[in-house]
Amino acid sequence: MANPLAGLATARRNGSPYGITSICSAHPLVIQTAIRRAVRDKETTLLIEATCNQVNQFGGYTGMTPDLFIAFVLEIASREGLAASRIIFGGDHLGPNPWRAEPSAQAMSKAEAMVTAYVWAGFSKIHLDASMGCAGEPAALDDETIAMRAVRLAKAAEKAARARGGALPVYIIGTEVPAPGGVDHTISDLKPTEASAARRTIDVHREIFAREGLTEAFGRVIAVVVQPGVEFGSQNVVAYRPQASKALTGLLDDEPSLVYEAHSTDYQSRAALTALVGNGFPILKVGPGLTFALREALFGLDLIASEMVADYGDRSLARTMERVMLAAPGHWDSHYHGSEASLYLQRHYSYSDRIRYYWSNPTAGVAVGRLREVLNGVGIPETLMRQFLPMVPAELGPAGNPEAILHAAIGQVLADYDAACRGDAA
Repeated sequence: MANPLAGLATARRNGSPYGITSICSAHPLVIQTAIRRAVRDKETTLLIEATCNQVNQFGGYTGMTPDLFIAFVLEIASREGLAASRIIFGGDHLGPNPWRAEPSAQAMSKAEAMVTAYVWAGFSKIHLDASMGCAGEPAALDDETIAMRAVRLAKAAEKAARARGGALPVYIIGTEVPAPGGVDHTISDLKPTEASAARRTIDVHREIFAREGLTEAFGRVIAVVVQPGVEFGSQNVVAYRPQASKALTGLLDDEPSLVYEAHSTDYQSRAALTALVGNGFPILKVGPGLTFALREALFGLDLIASEMVADYGDRSLARTMERVMLAAPGHWDSHYHGSEASLYLQRHYSYSDRIRYYWSNPTAGVAVGRLREVLNGVGIPETLMRQFLPMVPAELGPAGNPEAILHAAIGQVLADYDAACRGDAA
């Protein structure tokens, strides 16, 4: 099966653009749902990405190294009947971000080791992101420094790829997006990247790659991360406005081998996603939007169990998650702000979905398992489905299969992305 990443720029140039969804999640139900959809659609190549904070040589917050992450995904794929050859693995924001509190020499050394580990494991789409300042440096670095550090990472990737054998990686450059994890405030004004800034990013990287003997590797740069004018904060979403990024889109006419990669597309409408693909942003990254849908469904089932199962308790799952998050606030306390009442609402319902970091907690796992167990085989009346799970087809309730409801909630989000990648805005 042809690598769809290789044809994105050509398809846009020929007037027949298509897109690819980048699944940025390590939740097993999200991965399983995406894989099941790929099994049904035999033309699909699945793109699954891990971020530098999530997965690295020290385990990241998931506890998985790059090779363990790939093994985790492939184990699910094997169970579901999806060939490994139909999955592309990508590394997102690969650079010094996890160690930016350290001096740049130490942080970059660890970043090079991380990129090497990703490539050795089998990741073939590498986002080079050295944009963040390290200890004693400005928060945002100049273009030349960013590009020089990106070249260092590219050299590590090239060395690992040639030693490993097989296809050489493709690269993504640029980073006009918040650091991994998203923004932590309400967004009131968001402007797309200036075309001149995107032009400079491309030109400086091209020049320094060539100067460092990596012209051939730069030929495998397929996309640039820019800000198309989409983002979500804790409590609001900024919708895509095609006209605002018209100049940025026009720049691609002068760079026929490149497209843009759109980050933070979570919560955009199907029409907006379709417009992004058509306008030169065919790589659509989504992560928190998928676990947000999963959390909606879990909390809906939690309410249904509270109504239907005598000894289940009152919102047992939600109360457990509150205790878990309060006991270990590190994943949310620097991101959410406001009164105690506001913090409570954000912990559970924020678009930033920082509750996603807690589903792997053993106590949370027990609570989710109990919820699924008490509802397994219990027919949920359509009226309760309409009340507590209006985003899911009500006819799923009477079957008594909570797992199918969870997959359906995630699948509805992915359906919008699949349609957008085909150019179907309806």
